[in-house]
Amino acid sequence: MNEEKDMADARAILAGYRASIDNIDAALIHMLAERFRCTKAVGVLKAEHGLPPADPAREQQQIARLRQLANDAHLDPDFAEKFLNFVIREVIRHHEQIAAANGVTKTG
Repeated sequence: MNEEKDMADARAILAGYRASIDNIDAALIHMLAERFRCTKAVGVLKAEHGLPPADPAREQQQIARLRQLANDAHLDPDFAEKFLNFVIREVIRHHEQIAAANGVTKTG
């Protein structure tokens, strides 16, 4: 009987954790969508002014900043950097598409 109650309690706790994870996942998706709305505007601005899609100096600053934030939050900084690099690659790809649509060639 005690074992059954323990299992029921464990399942209830697990359900609570999973609900929190689901909420966090939803928030992450909405945050990424908002981030990409902003970076799209940046891509349009860059294309309109002939600026290159990539900004390596800015990217390095962002990586350093996010590594520090990850460290402060007790998150693996290497994981945070890999995640940011993935996002940056996607942003640059979008900026290149925007630039090509505006007749701007790749310059960096």
